[in-house]
Amino acid sequence: MRVLVLGGYGLIGLAIVRTLHEAGHEVIGVGRSARQGMRVFPRIHWAQTDIARLQLADKWRPLLDGVEVVVNAAGALQDGAKDNLAAIHHTSITALMRACEAANVSRVVQISAPGATAEASSEFMRSKARGDAVIRESRIDWIILRPGLVLAPNAYGGSALIRMLAAFPLVSPLALADARIQTVAISDVCAFVRDAVEGRLASGTDIDLVEAESHSLREVVGHFRLWLGASQPVVEIALPQWTLAPVALVADALGYLGWRSPLRSNALLALQDNVIGEASQVRQLRGGNLLSMEQSLDAMPATLQERWFARLYLLMPVMVATLSIFWVLSGTIGLFDIERAAAVLPADVLSISSAKFLVIAGATIDILLGLSILVRPLAKRACVGMVAISLGYLVAGSMLTPALWGDPLGPFVKVLPSIVLALVTLVLLEER
Repeated sequence: MRVLVLGGYGLIGLAIVRTLHEAGHEVIGVGRSARQGMRVFPRIHWAQTDIARLQLADKWRPLLDGVEVVVNAAGALQDGAKDNLAAIHHTSITALMRACEAANVSRVVQISAPGATAEASSEFMRSKARGDAVIRESRIDWIILRPGLVLAPNAYGGSALIRMLAAFPLVSPLALADARIQTVAISDVCAFVRDAVEGRLASGTDIDLVEAESHSLREVVGHFRLWLGASQPVVEIALPQWTLAPVALVADALGYLGWRSPLRSNALLALQDNVIGEASQVRQLRGGNLLSMEQSLDAMPATLQERWFARLYLLMPVMVATLSIFWVLSGTIGLFDIERAAAVLPADVLSISSAKFLVIAGATIDILLGLSILVRPLAKRACVGMVAISLGYLVAGSMLTPALWGDPLGPFVKVLPSIVLALVTLVLLEER
């Protein structure tokens, strides 16, 4: 069977792609970058497109040639530099369903979320609900699956946030500690998708995929600490709910710079409303429960890689901020004291005007690099630029002022850790 998977290299989408491919289906993955898709799973064909731009049925038709089933695992948490919720979750889905009707696609499988209703507090849930409504009203056979917090070997969004919270040393800072969460194993999600694709789920099935019991956020983080092998916190710091507002404000602003923080307002609103569904639906359909959180974690034991990820995910914002502050301050200080900075350069090699020009040019580049790393699409290039400029400083400085290597304050020596920090940050900026 030929299956088109939207959001094919996302957390859920990639697991679905692998499952359907292993089941013998011809899978076409759709993502914003075919190159990224080929990198993570080269065994299928990848189509490159941004579905938010497919607002007319005609735009979808080339993707649907010969396709029998469409699985929509695409989604976004919040509006930002890369994302438009209304386009991704609603209007593009409206165009898709019209195109599916015209192309005689037999079935559409929609990955939605528990609590996606028109009255939900977050636009993420409301926009998901509008897309779900469009699918229900179509003439195509449809199935809607609503997974809770998905537990998978990979981590992204909410699952990455849980790991980050579990990696805090000594203390456990939690707001909304009593919020209720139901998880679901990625294997259970993929099993339901496979059954939906292969016709073992009835058309019109609209079901929450959640474990039988719910847990507080405090309990979930505690279980993840045990899973990671981290020591239990000395103290839990109960953060008042009002502290979430400024955090969400900053995270939302960073979203427009391309950073998809799991602390944005839609994520916090969803947590505040509880990430829970109706587990009895699965019991009635299958005669049993899905894997519990403990069973899901037992099925994917944590290794050194998971511990590294959790701790480095916690440190990455600090590293980006440190690099930004370091480079912006370095350039700003130089601009505020051009005369003194220029005097460091040897007068017998450079004229005072040339020395001042180099100081101004270097300071400007420093500031631009420090600001560029805050813009997610530019961050990798900024790190590469920081390494290149730092090495250039050291080479040029060694030629012009070699005595600074022996300076007690170590102006040259201190450049070396900043190079390493930029290199580590460059590696951590890999999203998928």
